[in-house]
Amino acid sequence: MTSGYSKRFVQHFVTKKGGMETTQSRLGSVMEKLSRASSIEEDRAEDKFEAIIGNSPALKSALAEVERVAPTDSTVLVLGETGTGKELIAHAIHNLSPRCRRPFIKLNCSAIPFSLLESELFGYEKGAFTGAFAQKIGRFEMADTGTLFLDEIGDIPLDLQPKLLRVLQEREFERVGSGKPHHINVRLVAATHRNLSTMVARKQFRSDLYYRLNVFPVLLPPLRERREDIALLVSHFVEVLARRMGKSIGNIPKETLDAFSSYPWPGNVRELQNLIERAVIRSENGVLPNPLPTLDAKPTNASLVAVTSAGEGTFNHSQRAWILQALHAAGWIVGGPRGAAAQLGLKRTTLISKMKKLGIRRPVRETKTAWDQNPESDQPWQLVAD
Repeated sequence: MTSGYSKRFVQHFVTKKGGMETTQSRLGSVMEKLSRASSIEEDRAEDKFEAIIGNSPALKSALAEVERVAPTDSTVLVLGETGTGKELIAHAIHNLSPRCRRPFIKLNCSAIPFSLLESELFGYEKGAFTGAFAQKIGRFEMADTGTLFLDEIGDIPLDLQPKLLRVLQEREFERVGSGKPHHINVRLVAATHRNLSTMVARKQFRSDLYYRLNVFPVLLPPLRERREDIALLVSHFVEVLARRMGKSIGNIPKETLDAFSSYPWPGNVRELQNLIERAVIRSENGVLPNPLPTLDAKPTNASLVAVTSAGEGTFNHSQRAWILQALHAAGWIVGGPRGAAAQLGLKRTTLISKMKKLGIRRPVRETKTAWDQNPESDQPWQLVAD
């Protein structure tokens, strides 16, 4: 392409301008611009996952799947625990696709009340219901020729699922209050932290919609399965947050990094980012403190049993984090003088009871996924032994 392009410019300069010196000068300028443009394209290719930090094999495997499916128009289902970066993956799929210059529209299905979700997705006509004073364009229509990202798609109510299925199969929909079909060209990327196959078995999700969504699943690993990425993520978040707050962090102690590496991270990368922000706020003299609770300050039995004013769900999350940290530090030994129960000041039977209540199980050797082996699990990406 470059040789043909330069030949046409040589012919133009010789016939129009006359003189080899002018030709060489102008041709050199053109070639420099072409080289610069090529370099920019190469940089863009190298930076296709610039917002996704990490070099672990588990993450690289997921990103390789993204590269395979992105150039197609196939529907993608992104699976992973809360806080693993499903929206970043959806952005990467869009940016690597031929639709990259078209709209990227997103909607968190769990953040919209069920009564409003249909009109949010498909829009409505003026006068369709009380308060509909003007026509509203839905997210599908906004994303026409581009990509629509539906986060937490497992929270879409059953009554609305047939309409979503129709859009995916026939590429048409009707606004609320209208019988006129609208044809669209949208690439769908959906995400969920739920096990949709389990929900199908429980009649909580339509099987036909599940099979239509599950064309190409991309499974994101939790942070505890990519611990080699923690140091990179810490450095990235410290740099970004310190700059935002006008602080200078020049020292991340080894003890702090070790604490991060051993913590189970139930909230994944999102939890890590929030704790780094807390640490940057508390930092003094350019040193990043450890924001994690230490096992030296052991919680009492009463503090583990009582329900705080923050609410049961919030407390259970904190309780789970305490127990997981103690179990990891004890090598998943529950009883005995060096076990997690002793570190937490609990009886062995009490700790086992709390582990069952909070759904904490001892990890096993990671060999293959439990996608279809454990239909009762809400976490299909957990790994089990052969």
